[in-house]
Amino acid sequence: MATETRDERDEPEAKDEGKGKGRKKSPSRRTSPALFVRQVIAELRKVIWPTRRELVTYTTAALVFVLVMVAIVSGFDYGLQKGVYAIFG
Repeated sequence: MATETRDERDEPEAKDEGKGKGRKKSPSRRTSPALFVRQVIAELRKVIWPTRRELVTYTTAALVFVLVMVAIVSGFDYGLQKGVYAIFG
């Protein structure tokens, strides 16, 4: 579960903190797939999901931003193309 605490053996010694010498977990201490799924579900329960209205607003804002950026890049591309054709003919 996501709220489990660590053993003392998993905690680095106080003298080693901040030196980048953290202990690696041994292969026998891997998380099982079932525990992983339980942890993922527990974390997803903490998420504050947007309402339908917020979702529509965020999606619209993202699409408008993408369309504006496409227009800007297309304008630069067209201008550079015309400039290159004018110079190299």
